[in-house]
Amino acid sequence: MTKQSSEPSRILGGLETSARPHRDLLLATVDTIALSSGWGLAQLFRGSNNAELWVLPTMAVVLLVVGFFLGLYRNRWSVASFSEIIAIAWSYGLAVFVAIAVASIMGRPEAALIALSSSLFGLLVAGGLRSLWRVGWERQLSPGDGAAPIIIMGGGRAGEQIARAMLLDHESPFRPVAFLDDDRSRSNRKVMGVPVLGTTEDLGEVAERTGARKVLIAMPSASNAGLQRLLDLAKEQNVEAFGLPNVREMFGADVQLSDIRPVKAADLLNRREIKADLGAIGDYLKGKRVLVTGAGGSIGSELCRQIQQFDVASLLILDRDESGIHATQLSIEGSALLSDPKLIVADIRDSARLHEVFAIHRPDIVFHAAALKHQPLLELHPSEAWKTNILGTLNVLEAARSVGVSCFVNVSTDKAAQPCSVLGYSKRTAERLTAAFAETHSGRYLSVRFGNVLGSRGSMLETFRAQISRGDALTVTHPDITRYFMTVEEAVLLLIQAGAIGQSGEVLILDMGEPVRIADVALRLASTVNPPAEIRFVGLRPNEKMHEQLFGPGEVDVRPFHSLISHVPVQPLSLKHLHRITATPTQSDHRKAMIELVNSDIEPTSQADAR
Repeated sequence: MTKQSSEPSRILGGLETSARPHRDLLLATVDTIALSSGWGLAQLFRGSNNAELWVLPTMAVVLLVVGFFLGLYRNRWSVASFSEIIAIAWSYGLAVFVAIAVASIMGRPEAALIALSSSLFGLLVAGGLRSLWRVGWERQLSPGDGAAPIIIMGGGRAGEQIARAMLLDHESPFRPVAFLDDDRSRSNRKVMGVPVLGTTEDLGEVAERTGARKVLIAMPSASNAGLQRLLDLAKEQNVEAFGLPNVREMFGADVQLSDIRPVKAADLLNRREIKADLGAIGDYLKGKRVLVTGAGGSIGSELCRQIQQFDVASLLILDRDESGIHATQLSIEGSALLSDPKLIVADIRDSARLHEVFAIHRPDIVFHAAALKHQPLLELHPSEAWKTNILGTLNVLEAARSVGVSCFVNVSTDKAAQPCSVLGYSKRTAERLTAAFAETHSGRYLSVRFGNVLGSRGSMLETFRAQISRGDALTVTHPDITRYFMTVEEAVLLLIQAGAIGQSGEVLILDMGEPVRIADVALRLASTVNPPAEIRFVGLRPNEKMHEQLFGPGEVDVRPFHSLISHVPVQPLSLKHLHRITATPTQSDHRKAMIELVNSDIEPTSQADAR
């Protein structure tokens, strides 16, 4: 539950640990009282002077022992839930079985009748007392007067769970007033006491009737098309839409108030965000010195935040942008005094400075995220891509080799597959450089190939949101242009996973689903404002692809370790060839040089060549 959840709500849901001993003792007392009452009622109805006093303690001991092992007194069940009632019935059943068995051995048929009667009466009393307990708590836990009325779309398991969570939390910000469900068999029914007032098409009428201006889409398995339809309905009725995690995110877990969130723009893409347990895949980082280049950028800063949760020996934050370093430290530590020597201002173009940094800190693992990434600018200034994305990567690789890093992960892009732009050529060259070091040096040297990263600085969504906020038209290059997309969190997941499962000389590629038409995303975002924003098509830019590929010629999609991650071997680049081009004094056409490197054949590489 969230911090909003009240203590009684957590006790009732079986989640409160600090109050557990008192709760368990109280429940054991309730069951003992119930059994004693049942024994007394059995004596009253029998009207016999033969009390068979031994029956009561015998049954009580068995009842409490069995109840403990079934979890009745170990916070396992919600009070008066169906599962708990079944457990109580088992406890009473075994208690009466033992009592009857003892009575048979002793030849006391009267005792067997008393045990059976006591268990029946006791079970009724136990169920009644627990039901009163639950009713009392639930009356205390209803949402407060400040809770906003909300309509829940979906009367299935997720809808029922989230309604229960709202109704059992006095501090819940929402109060469910109606369900909408397209399954007409649920019409005129109640879910958790909340009526089903129609289908999703009845949203406007139900919102007017109940006064609710918020709707929760409780359909975790809804398709993107279905989700978009519901969002369009909410927009038409001027109702704020909230959502829940999708099925793959939930993995069968119960829905809680903390799961409610505004529907994100990423939810409008053609697939659901991929999640994983970083703690399970990042164990190799523990106790290691980890260096991140480009740590002030969108991906680098999120990577640093995730790495920080592991018990690393040190996290080395390297960037040439001091403001980026400041922002990263602030996001990790909550303050940014910039006095920690692990905050490193350095430019990857400066080989001597990198060797100095690596010699001082001697990192074990390097994540190389520093790069120039804006394709149109690099088309105008290819020499900058050459200096940063190629020579800068070479500098980082050589510094890593000099201290014997155990793992080097280079960040690449899908534009490196069948490249036709300066960005693509430079990043493909960097992939081949990384593979060259994998061939000649100890440790693992590998790359990861990203799609367009949502939420990164200068990304498509960031641009669209800025244009919407200014009231400008949304600019799209071509109506049919498509791209692969991933979130920043997915990018970091892939990086950390690559360090765990990637083999030297490979590039790892995440399955990002089907490519997305940028015009579709623009249209969806344009419809979120009133009146809808204009969309303006400006034409493809120089060397911009209509559609990206994830794999280059001859690259085969093989997934040996993870169903969503492909492993592709990379042809190493001859460092002799690179040095020849770099040393040519008349070489000014860097774009031509990159094309030559990308298309160059593999030459025999030796340790001497690598040095």
